[in-house]
Amino acid sequence: MKTEQRTWTQAHGWVPSSPGPLAQSAQLVLVFGATAVLKDPRLSESIRAFYPAAHILGCSTAGEICGAQVFDDSLVATAIHFEHTYVRAAQVSLDADSDGQRAGELLAQALPHSVGAEGTGAEEKLTHVLVLSDGLSINGSELVRGLMKILPEDVTLTGGLAGDGARFGETLVFKGDVPERGVVAAVGLYGSRLQVGFGSLGGWDPFGPERLVTRSKGNVLFELDTRPALGLYKQYLGEHADGLPATGLLFPLSVRVKPGAIPVVRTILAVDEKQQSMTFAGDVTEGAYARLTKASVDRLVDGAIGAARASRPEGGLAPELAILISCVGRKLVLKQRIEEEVEGVREILGAQATITGFYSYGEIAPFLLGERSELHNQTMTVTTFAEH
Repeated sequence: MKTEQRTWTQAHGWVPSSPGPLAQSAQLVLVFGATAVLKDPRLSESIRAFYPAAHILGCSTAGEICGAQVFDDSLVATAIHFEHTYVRAAQVSLDADSDGQRAGELLAQALPHSVGAEGTGAEEKLTHVLVLSDGLSINGSELVRGLMKILPEDVTLTGGLAGDGARFGETLVFKGDVPERGVVAAVGLYGSRLQVGFGSLGGWDPFGPERLVTRSKGNVLFELDTRPALGLYKQYLGEHADGLPATGLLFPLSVRVKPGAIPVVRTILAVDEKQQSMTFAGDVTEGAYARLTKASVDRLVDGAIGAARASRPEGGLAPELAILISCVGRKLVLKQRIEEEVEGVREILGAQATITGFYSYGEIAPFLLGERSELHNQTMTVTTFAEH
């Protein structure tokens, strides 16, 4: 596997200014950038000019990761040439009333379960799927359910929901060469010589009483303990309530579906004053138990380091490429110490790993090796790749 990276900023343009040795041979380019920057067609056109033969997979963000640095209002492009792995891409567009599960099913159906290996006549099986989704107009839990329903059981799935800073205005995902609203895109990676590792941890601590979800529909929460959810939530937020939904990123919900289950954290995307409801990035199931959470810088950094450790397969190869998808809520807590969590990941993965990624509205990964993928919020999710 070979990689090369370049960044674009308003101050310096593209650095480096011209493509490197992978210009003609890259099969995949990962592109993460601010919403406003991605809207400039000249920049997406320049990426295609740099790498004419590559699939482009990318989205808008709440911050871009390159190496051990975190950028805002930039573009980060990471070109990848696989020696023994094949790449296929697929995209679906979402309608205003799109069913998230159906979108996931259609996306998975568009990726073949195997491809012919060039020059050998042999078939290479689908090993891993990396998915990026519009971050505002879809229930991420339903999307993951749809993908997992169609994908073979031995195929792993990671990815995330596009971001738009703390604005929650619009999110973009590349559809072919062009970033658009209302798109879900994926790449399938094929081949037995690809090693994939992953880890996803948070670092958020629950506080206050655990409350029963007495009325909800999918990712919309109406009542906790038969009381209007938004009003109850605002009581806990106090002075932070005026800044919703953005301030809700500092106090996400921890949701436990059944006794003994590992809780998932859910981030607020929108509030409805009239219905006194809150819309989350993923399901808040009726009958589940929910608690508010908060975090400290040290706990979040420890969570990122733990995710990095989990992403290195025991006895496996050293990672050559790592994709970090961390939640915008973590960025708001870490503030000027934001690079500490990325530096912590690099220390674990090693200097040989090319690191890219973004701050998101949701992260997709299994909890543990061998489990099915789920939507997470407020985690650092690390996916590592190496070829042997």
